[in-house]
Amino acid sequence: MKRFVAVLAFGVFAVCAHSQTSAGDRPRILGSDHASFYTTQPDGVKELYSGKLGLTSAAPVEPGGLMRYMIGRQWVGYSSAPDPNATDRIDHVAFATDNIAALHKYLIAKGMKVPAIEGHYDHSLSFFVNDPEGHRIEFVERDAAEAIAPPADSAISRHMIHTGFLVYNRGAEDHFYRDLLGFHLYWHGGMQPGETDWVAMQVPDGTDWLEYMLNHPDHPDSRLMGVLNHISLGVVDMKKAQALLESHGWKPHGDEKAQMGRDGKWQLNVFDPDLTRIELMEFKPVEKPCCSEFTGPHPSE
Repeated sequence: MKRFVAVLAFGVFAVCAHSQTSAGDRPRILGSDHASFYTTQPDGVKELYSGKLGLTSAAPVEPGGLMRYMIGRQWVGYSSAPDPNATDRIDHVAFATDNIAALHKYLIAKGMKVPAIEGHYDHSLSFFVNDPEGHRIEFVERDAAEAIAPPADSAISRHMIHTGFLVYNRGAEDHFYRDLLGFHLYWHGGMQPGETDWVAMQVPDGTDWLEYMLNHPDHPDSRLMGVLNHISLGVVDMKKAQALLESHGWKPHGDEKAQMGRDGKWQLNVFDPDLTRIELMEFKPVEKPCCSEFTGPHPSE
């Protein structure tokens, strides 16, 4: 019910918004800032992120946060699951801007109900909105002078290149991310020829993207939901990344193995204890992608 109410509410807003948004009147959206998930097994999360993935932990900066793990300047955070039996483990996805006040003003001018900007102890500023399907989206401006510790040599990645989640109504989501926020299509493809199961919407002022996960039932089980609601960590060379994982005690098994993606990029999935997927992906394709050509620049370290 939440999803349909959100879509209806957005329909009223969309009438007030311009069908297309020029870069001139929209503050910049630079890339992914962080993603936050729920967990029922924080010790297992620590073992995966600090142990197998080799990421540095940092104190949480958001209310209710248990832990967060640094991916360069970005991070992934975890908090306690309010409902241990819930299949949806994603809390929110955050994008970075360099002018939070202007973006806040811009969204209000477009007819959105936007809460006040909040400050955090790390001197970042942020606010939340809900997208048409009820996903919690945060926009963050970081302190330019914030000191960032260099990644450890053990870190599997230094760049979170995309986040993804389940989407039912692509048209409604496109109104929000494309028409209002200026995201653009980077690539789309599907499991079968002529189908579109994944839509990569690249931020307007960077190389990161948001991935719509399409064509799934209304009530996915926890395993499928964990596959759909995910993050992706960029790597230069998958063979070297896998060797580093193995040096940390990881071994290929089940669905955790390197494979060629339909977009022509090598990928390798690992899963946290609550079945949320962490996808390792090479920055650039090594084969011709299926389904469509890339239409934007590829990310890098």
